[in-house]
Amino acid sequence: MSTIAVVRVPASEFALEATLERVPGVSFEVERVVAPESERVMPYIWATADPDQFDALQAALEDDPTTEDVELLVDLDEEWLFRMTWIGKTQFVIHVLVDESGTIIDATGTDDEWQLRILFPSRDALGATYEYCEEHGIPLTIEHIYQLDQSPKRGKYGLTEEQYETLITALEGGYYDIPRDISGTELAADLGISHQALSERLRRAYANLLSNALVVGENELGE
Repeated sequence: MSTIAVVRVPASEFALEATLERVPGVSFEVERVVAPESERVMPYIWATADPDQFDALQAALEDDPTTEDVELLVDLDEEWLFRMTWIGKTQFVIHVLVDESGTIIDATGTDDEWQLRILFPSRDALGATYEYCEEHGIPLTIEHIYQLDQSPKRGKYGLTEEQYETLITALEGGYYDIPRDISGTELAADLGISHQALSERLRRAYANLLSNALVVGENELGE
Protein backbone atom coordinates (compact mmCIF):
# COMPACT_ATOMS: atom_id res chain seq x y z
CA MET A 1 0.00 0.00 0.00
CA SER A 2 1.21 3.52 -0.78
CA THR A 3 2.91 5.24 2.15
CA ILE A 4 3.44 8.92 2.84
CA ALA A 5 6.37 10.01 5.01
CA VAL A 6 7.14 13.46 6.38
CA VAL A 7 10.90 13.72 6.80
CA ARG A 8 13.50 16.29 7.80
CA VAL A 9 17.07 16.59 6.58
CA PRO A 10 19.69 19.27 7.41
CA ALA A 11 20.42 21.70 4.59
CA SER A 12 24.10 20.98 5.19
CA GLU A 13 23.46 17.45 3.91
CA PHE A 14 21.02 18.35 1.17
CA ALA A 15 20.40 21.37 -1.06
CA LEU A 16 20.86 25.15 -1.10
CA GLU A 17 22.69 25.42 2.23
CA ALA A 18 24.98 28.15 0.85
CA THR A 19 22.02 30.19 -0.42
CA LEU A 20 20.12 29.85 2.87
CA GLU A 21 23.22 31.14 4.67
CA ARG A 22 23.89 34.04 2.27
CA VAL A 23 20.33 35.36 2.04
CA PRO A 24 18.85 35.89 5.54
CA GLY A 25 15.15 35.12 5.83
CA VAL A 26 14.80 33.42 2.45
CA SER A 27 12.55 30.36 2.27
CA PHE A 28 12.08 27.81 -0.48
CA GLU A 29 9.11 25.72 -1.51
CA VAL A 30 9.43 23.04 -4.16
CA GLU A 31 6.62 23.18 -6.72
CA ARG A 32 7.58 19.93 -8.44
CA VAL A 33 10.61 17.76 -9.00
CA VAL A 34 11.44 15.83 -12.15
CA ALA A 35 14.32 13.51 -12.96
CA PRO A 36 14.87 13.78 -16.73
CA GLU A 37 17.91 11.51 -16.39
CA SER A 38 18.93 9.00 -13.74
CA GLU A 39 21.71 11.27 -12.48
CA ARG A 40 19.95 14.63 -12.73
CA VAL A 41 17.18 16.19 -10.65
CA MET A 42 15.39 19.29 -11.90
CA PRO A 43 13.23 21.03 -9.27
CA TYR A 44 10.89 23.97 -9.80
CA ILE A 45 11.25 26.08 -6.67
CA TRP A 46 9.43 29.11 -5.27
CA ALA A 47 11.74 31.43 -3.32
CA THR A 48 10.28 33.99 -0.92
CA ALA A 49 12.31 36.92 0.39
CA ASP A 50 12.37 40.70 0.68
CA PRO A 51 12.28 42.29 -2.82
CA ASP A 52 15.55 44.10 -2.06
CA GLN A 53 17.25 40.72 -1.72
CA PHE A 54 16.46 39.49 -5.23
CA ASP A 55 19.86 40.27 -6.77
CA ALA A 56 21.65 38.65 -3.84
CA LEU A 57 19.32 35.66 -4.04
CA GLN A 58 19.88 35.11 -7.74
CA ALA A 59 23.66 35.44 -7.33
CA ALA A 60 23.63 33.01 -4.40
CA LEU A 61 21.63 30.43 -6.34
CA GLU A 62 23.98 30.63 -9.30
CA ASP A 63 27.02 30.25 -7.02
CA ASP A 64 25.51 27.51 -4.87
CA PRO A 65 27.54 24.27 -5.14
CA THR A 66 24.32 22.21 -5.23
CA THR A 67 22.86 23.96 -8.30
CA GLU A 68 23.50 24.58 -11.95
CA ASP A 69 21.50 25.94 -14.90
CA VAL A 70 19.45 28.26 -12.64
CA GLU A 71 16.65 29.96 -14.58
CA LEU A 72 14.09 32.51 -13.37
CA LEU A 73 10.60 31.63 -14.66
CA VAL A 74 8.22 33.88 -12.69
CA ASP A 75 8.80 37.18 -10.85
CA LEU A 76 6.07 38.22 -8.36
CA ASP A 77 8.11 40.89 -6.51
CA GLU A 78 8.32 39.03 -3.18
CA GLU A 79 8.44 35.48 -4.52
CA TRP A 80 10.09 33.99 -7.56
CA LEU A 81 9.82 30.68 -9.37
CA PHE A 82 13.13 29.17 -10.43
CA ARG A 83 14.00 26.11 -12.42
CA MET A 84 17.39 24.58 -11.77
CA THR A 85 19.34 21.36 -11.70
CA TRP A 86 20.32 19.95 -8.33
CA ILE A 87 23.76 18.39 -8.15
CA GLY A 88 26.19 17.17 -5.51
CA LYS A 89 24.58 16.29 -2.17
CA THR A 90 21.08 15.84 -3.58
CA GLN A 91 21.59 12.16 -4.46
CA PHE A 92 18.99 11.32 -1.80
CA VAL A 93 16.28 12.74 -4.10
CA ILE A 94 17.59 10.77 -7.05
CA HIS A 95 17.29 7.60 -4.98
CA VAL A 96 13.68 8.44 -4.02
CA LEU A 97 12.56 9.32 -7.56
CA VAL A 98 14.53 6.84 -9.63
CA ASP A 99 15.35 3.83 -7.44
CA GLU A 100 12.17 3.75 -5.33
CA SER A 101 9.68 5.31 -7.80
CA GLY A 102 8.67 7.82 -5.13
CA THR A 103 7.08 11.25 -5.53
CA ILE A 104 8.07 14.45 -3.74
CA ILE A 105 4.64 15.85 -2.85
CA ASP A 106 6.08 19.01 -1.33
CA ALA A 107 9.31 20.25 0.23
CA THR A 108 10.20 23.43 2.10
CA GLY A 109 13.60 24.80 3.03
CA THR A 110 14.12 27.44 5.72
CA ASP A 111 17.14 28.43 7.79
CA ASP A 112 19.24 25.27 8.05
CA GLU A 113 16.73 22.51 7.35
CA TRP A 114 14.45 20.96 4.75
CA GLN A 115 11.15 19.21 5.37
CA LEU A 116 9.78 16.91 2.68
CA ARG A 117 6.53 15.02 2.25
CA ILE A 118 7.17 11.96 0.11
CA LEU A 119 4.79 9.43 -1.40
CA PHE A 120 6.31 5.96 -1.61
CA PRO A 121 4.68 3.11 -3.56
CA SER A 122 5.13 0.85 -0.52
CA ARG A 123 6.39 0.76 3.06
CA ASP A 124 9.36 -1.27 1.82
CA ALA A 125 10.38 1.60 -0.48
CA LEU A 126 10.45 3.93 2.52
CA GLY A 127 12.54 1.40 4.45
CA ALA A 128 14.97 1.11 1.55
CA THR A 129 15.32 4.90 1.43
CA TYR A 130 16.04 5.06 5.16
CA GLU A 131 18.71 2.37 4.78
CA TYR A 132 20.19 4.24 1.81
CA CYS A 133 20.48 7.41 3.90
CA GLU A 134 22.13 5.51 6.76
CA GLU A 135 24.64 3.91 4.40
CA HIS A 136 25.54 7.29 2.87
CA GLY A 137 25.66 9.24 6.12
CA ILE A 138 22.57 11.35 5.38
CA PRO A 139 20.87 12.26 8.71
CA LEU A 140 17.26 11.66 7.71
CA THR A 141 14.68 12.16 10.47
CA ILE A 142 11.26 10.62 9.92
CA GLU A 143 8.62 12.83 11.51
CA HIS A 144 5.48 10.94 10.56
CA ILE A 145 4.40 7.93 8.51
CA TYR A 146 0.91 7.07 7.39
CA GLN A 147 -0.76 4.90 4.82
CA LEU A 148 -2.68 6.79 2.19
CA ASP A 149 -6.04 5.79 3.67
CA GLN A 150 -4.95 6.84 7.18
CA SER A 151 -4.75 10.55 6.46
CA PRO A 152 -7.33 12.76 8.23
CA LYS A 153 -10.79 12.87 6.64
CA ARG A 154 -10.31 16.30 5.13
CA GLY A 155 -6.61 15.49 4.74
CA LYS A 156 -7.70 12.79 2.30
CA TYR A 157 -6.93 15.47 -0.25
CA GLY A 158 -3.94 16.81 1.67
CA LEU A 159 -5.67 20.01 2.84
CA THR A 160 -5.17 21.66 6.20
CA GLU A 161 -8.09 23.44 7.85
CA GLU A 162 -6.68 26.82 6.76
CA GLN A 163 -6.23 25.68 3.17
CA TYR A 164 -9.73 24.21 3.06
CA GLU A 165 -11.35 27.37 4.45
CA THR A 166 -9.33 29.55 2.07
CA LEU A 167 -10.42 27.55 -0.98
CA ILE A 168 -14.07 27.63 0.12
CA THR A 169 -13.94 31.38 0.80
CA ALA A 170 -12.30 31.96 -2.58
CA LEU A 171 -14.88 29.82 -4.37
CA GLU A 172 -17.89 31.40 -2.66
CA GLY A 173 -16.47 34.90 -3.11
CA GLY A 174 -16.11 34.50 -6.88
CA TYR A 175 -12.31 34.41 -6.95
CA TYR A 176 -12.42 31.65 -9.56
CA ASP A 177 -15.15 33.24 -11.68
CA ILE A 178 -14.35 34.73 -15.09
CA PRO A 179 -14.08 37.64 -14.67
CA ARG A 180 -13.28 37.52 -10.95
CA ASP A 181 -15.79 39.00 -8.53
CA ILE A 182 -13.09 39.47 -5.89
CA SER A 183 -9.40 40.29 -6.20
CA GLY A 184 -6.58 38.57 -4.39
CA THR A 185 -6.09 41.65 -2.23
CA GLU A 186 -9.78 41.67 -1.26
CA LEU A 187 -9.76 37.94 -0.55
CA ALA A 188 -6.68 38.30 1.64
CA ALA A 189 -8.39 41.11 3.56
CA ASP A 190 -11.50 38.97 4.09
CA LEU A 191 -9.32 36.20 5.51
CA GLY A 192 -7.29 38.59 7.63
CA ILE A 193 -3.95 37.66 6.07
CA SER A 194 -1.43 39.33 3.80
CA HIS A 195 -1.54 38.98 0.03
CA GLN A 196 1.74 37.07 0.17
CA ALA A 197 0.35 34.67 2.78
CA LEU A 198 -2.73 34.13 0.60
CA SER A 199 -0.58 33.33 -2.43
CA GLU A 200 1.52 30.83 -0.46
CA ARG A 201 -1.55 29.19 1.09
CA LEU A 202 -3.31 28.80 -2.26
CA ARG A 203 -0.22 27.33 -3.91
CA ARG A 204 0.16 24.77 -1.13
CA ALA A 205 -3.56 23.98 -1.29
CA TYR A 206 -3.46 23.47 -5.08
CA ALA A 207 -0.41 21.21 -4.81
CA ASN A 208 -1.92 19.15 -1.99
CA LEU A 209 -5.31 18.91 -3.66
CA LEU A 210 -3.96 17.82 -7.04
CA SER A 211 -1.33 15.43 -5.71
CA ASN A 212 -3.55 13.70 -3.18
CA ALA A 213 -6.80 13.74 -5.14
CA LEU A 214 -5.16 12.15 -8.17
CA VAL A 215 -3.49 9.44 -6.09
CA VAL A 216 -6.59 8.73 -4.00
CA GLY A 217 -8.71 8.64 -7.14
CA GLU A 218 -6.47 6.01 -8.70
CA ASN A 219 -6.65 3.87 -5.57
CA GLU A 220 -10.41 4.12 -5.41
CA LEU A 221 -10.77 3.09 -9.04
CA GLY A 222 -8.61 0.08 -8.34
CA GLU A 223 -10.75 -1.19 -5.45
